[in-house]
Amino acid sequence: MSNPILNDKFTERVRVLEGEPMTVNGTIQITAFLGLILVAAAAFVWSRFTAGFTDQATMLTMGGAIVGFILAMVVAFTRIKYLIPVYAACEGLFLGGVSAMMQAVYPGIVAQAVAGTFAALFSMLILYRTGMIKCTDKFRSVIFIATASIAVVYLVNFIGSFFNMQVPYLNSSSAIGIGISLVIVVIVALNLIVDFDFIERGAQNMLPKDMEWYGAFGLMVTLVWLYMEILRLLAKFSDRN
Repeated sequence: MSNPILNDKFTERVRVLEGEPMTVNGTIQITAFLGLILVAAAAFVWSRFTAGFTDQATMLTMGGAIVGFILAMVVAFTRIKYLIPVYAACEGLFLGGVSAMMQAVYPGIVAQAVAGTFAALFSMLILYRTGMIKCTDKFRSVIFIATASIAVVYLVNFIGSFFNMQVPYLNSSSAIGIGISLVIVVIVALNLIVDFDFIERGAQNMLPKDMEWYGAFGLMVTLVWLYMEILRLLAKFSDRN
């Protein structure tokens, strides 16, 4: 699996159905529920920015980013489903703050990023459902390697920022920088195929009902990342104009 939240080792630890089974519809409903929590939290932080409470909004944004990352790691390794709604709220705080700041610099960019995220989501879903892209073991391996490589690059860039050093072109609005962002967006979007496959196979294998939460969680992790990458890409395009 490419998504670290939805990996094969996890499914190996899950016992075969003893009660009500996991379903695709159930996973969709939970994803929608988590999405509402995320949007509500994002709207709250956004309102703090627009009301002039910049310091408070910044603290909420930073807190959401840090706590959200920690919770993602905790859920990934412990599978405590009750933390998933809290994770969604934290990501909402983070995305709301980042979006408000980006909107102030690039008017209209948030609506474009949201539209782009949904367009990518439905495009990948169509490609998956029609069989135009099949989630084979080779496909999962390629996406895993590509995703891990991006994570390493971001980690190196983050560490380098403490020494006034950056990975060349990663944050640049040059043609090469935009090309890099386009590649990253495509790779992140392809992670959705792996998420869809995990959810569908989980339902087919009649995994326990709780697995719907983890399927929705993994899907949300990918969508949040995709939105951020599209936001970065659009900002680069705006800088060139």
